[in-house]
Amino acid sequence: MRTTLPLRAKKMIGMFLIVILVIVYALVAVAVASATLANAPWYAHMLYFMFSGVLWVVPAMVIIKWMSTESA
Repeated sequence: MRTTLPLRAKKMIGMFLIVILVIVYALVAVAVASATLANAPWYAHMLYFMFSGVLWVVPAMVIIKWMSTESA
């Protein structure tokens, strides 16, 4: 038997997942940057942070899509 979550519960769970995603993603992105870009020029830092600053949207959109769908 499959249990379904009410939409309000899915939105609350999704909100917590997004907050956790952003915190963990930011920590990992900064750790990777400090480990790999220590002696890189300024434009490498800029490109890395521009790319990594937008990349978190992909998993967040998956969570938002899950949050907004009604359970069958």
